[in-house]
Amino acid sequence: MTMIQHTFGLNTSPRKAHEITRDVQELVAESEIDKGLCHLFIQHTSASLMLCENADPDVRIDLETFMQSIAPDGDPMFCHTTEGADDMPAHIRTLITNISLTIPITSSRCQLGTWQGIYLWEHRTFSHSRKIIVTLQGE
Repeated sequence: MTMIQHTFGLNTSPRKAHEITRDVQELVAESEIDKGLCHLFIQHTSASLMLCENADPDVRIDLETFMQSIAPDGDPMFCHTTEGADDMPAHIRTLITNISLTIPITSSRCQLGTWQGIYLWEHRTFSHSRKIIVTLQGE
């Protein structure tokens, strides 16, 4: 059994889903793990990871619209506004999405579906530097 761990960073744009599929697939290919698991973990409380439709960008626009409807910026019910009106809504968005993903590896590739892509979803209204730990294990 082989286990490899990488950390990579990404500078995000505000409230945007950034596709990282290629970066992850390159790490998996370089590992030469034939069968195993790829685990991703984001080290932040106001951004998340998701497997999402990668063919039509309207899907990601609609997801952002939906999130804005359930966790609106500046809602007076939130008292945690230390870093601005988007602070608590960003934390809520992270809690109801994913901070980690586990994807099977076969033939040194993540076994994604035809229209699936791996994304880092920035929930803040300004850019950030984000870090993702990728742990690969298998044979």
